[in-house]
Amino acid sequence: MNSLDLTKDPEIVPSEVTETVETVDTVDTVETSLETVVIEQPEETNTIVADYATSSKQELIDALKLLIDKEVDAAKDGVEHIKQLFYKKVKLEVEEQKKLFVENGGIETDFVAAKDELEESFKVLLNEFRIKKASVMAQLEKEKDNNLLQKQHLLEQMKVLVASNDDVSTHINEFRALQQKWKSIGQVPQTASTELWKQYNLYQESFWDLIKINNELREYDFKKNLESKTLLCDAAEKLSEETDVIAAFQKLQKLHEEWHELGPVAREIREQIWTRFKDASTAIHKKHQSYFDSIRKLEEENLVTKTELCEKIEAFDYSKLNNYRQWDEATKTILAWQEEWRSIGFAPRKVNQKVFDRYRKACDAFFAAKGEFYKETKNVLVVNSDKKKALCEQAEALKDSTDWKEAGEKFILLQKEWKTIGPVAKKYSDELWKRFIAACDYFFEQKNKSTSGQRNAESENLAKKKELISKINAFQKSENNNESVAALRALMAEWNTIGHVPFKEKDKVYKEYRDAVDKQFETLNVDATNRRMDNFRSNLKDMSGKGENKLYREREKLMRAYEHLKSEILTYENNIGFFSSASKKGGGLIKEMERKIESLKEESKLIEQKINLIDENI
Repeated sequence: MNSLDLTKDPEIVPSEVTETVETVDTVDTVETSLETVVIEQPEETNTIVADYATSSKQELIDALKLLIDKEVDAAKDGVEHIKQLFYKKVKLEVEEQKKLFVENGGIETDFVAAKDELEESFKVLLNEFRIKKASVMAQLEKEKDNNLLQKQHLLEQMKVLVASNDDVSTHINEFRALQQKWKSIGQVPQTASTELWKQYNLYQESFWDLIKINNELREYDFKKNLESKTLLCDAAEKLSEETDVIAAFQKLQKLHEEWHELGPVAREIREQIWTRFKDASTAIHKKHQSYFDSIRKLEEENLVTKTELCEKIEAFDYSKLNNYRQWDEATKTILAWQEEWRSIGFAPRKVNQKVFDRYRKACDAFFAAKGEFYKETKNVLVVNSDKKKALCEQAEALKDSTDWKEAGEKFILLQKEWKTIGPVAKKYSDELWKRFIAACDYFFEQKNKSTSGQRNAESENLAKKKELISKINAFQKSENNNESVAALRALMAEWNTIGHVPFKEKDKVYKEYRDAVDKQFETLNVDATNRRMDNFRSNLKDMSGKGENKLYREREKLMRAYEHLKSEILTYENNIGFFSSASKKGGGLIKEMERKIESLKEESKLIEQKINLIDENI
């Protein structure tokens, strides 16, 4: 950022190079400047920066196609904005791909992101814009060089007029035309600007000294210049009201450029008008400096926060992690710290890369250790998988046996052995378990069918259960809802005390029982459920008034609860297989687990309704 030299009025010339001009009526000094403050500032353009925060990658590409056809100065900020949003989305997609890869049993270090055709198209468009921008910049530099040649040519013409032995008063219009042409020429290279202004003002001074312009004309020029400089002072003083410090500083630079273009004012007020302009400039400069001081202070605070975060990651002891659950929990902790890092702003530029490298090194060390653990345990997973496959084969070989006692005991031993085997890869876990439990279930179902001694008891149990279903269907709730629920649950508990029924009637009678219970629970619980949803809708309105972030946080909370319920359901469903249905006690436990699963599923459905309701309001 260029700084402003406010120590001198650019039109006050050092005494050793100022020549006095004596007129018939007065002695005056023609204003000129050999010391100038040249502030390079790009011309203001109507930049195009739209809000693409919710746009997809394809929409961002379409927007970029439209932008690159526009003027470079108008489009560059918008292009940069789109570029940042696009690569942010690319990064999020890659992270999601990596997450799914790891969840599916992949090793994080083996992950390779899928080729993104949209990204390739985006890069082509960016390159097209860079070429266009480079062409514009080259043309701008060429124009500056051309402007320099034109101004140097004008200086040569002024030099000729100043050195002319003719009556120079006849060249006033010609000299003024050169001045106007000078002002109409655009910017020149920064390196030549100061010297060019020195020569220009020197020739102005020399010319006006030579022509000894009359006092009336000089006073008129002084007056017009004073009016213009007064307006510039007013504009500079008004900038102190500007809330955008950067914009105010840039506008001040423009005012200084205009000040340089203006001629002198009367000597007696020259210092006064310059002091006024300088004071207004100093006020803006101080605000500008204060703004960047605050930025530097914030960056120092960010450095402290980031350093502390690096120390936490470096001090994290993962040497004792020895199973998947522990590594998953540790990974969640590291990812939470990474999310915290992303929420922190920049550190001071001179150390920003250094502290990032330290943070990256600490994170890489953790994930490298995690990758090594997964690599080492991969062989264990394969061994466990082979063991479970062998148990599946034994169970399948036994399932058609009619030696119920001996085969049943072998099945129990197989189930116990299954429990002792460690985990296998996720992609094989469900498949092996379903294969094993299917063989177990088939054997015990066939055993139950063929056990003639149990048929009479099963028929009696069927009659008892049908009678109990009739009681549930005829159940009348009392005024006290809690007592009604308790009474209904007592009937359900009685159901669990009744033993097996004939196999062919099992599903039918259980469905009748389930329908009857659901019907009664619907009658008892519908008001409570509605109240929960009504309360949630009311709370949702309050959250909506506090912005989308509040809704997103509530949605995330519900999603975590939903995933937890799903995990519980899966755990119960898996655990059912570890209980033998050969005994009455085992059958009761299975039924209880099934009822627990149903309850969890109902709760998960309620959470789904809440999530859908939030989605409708986002």
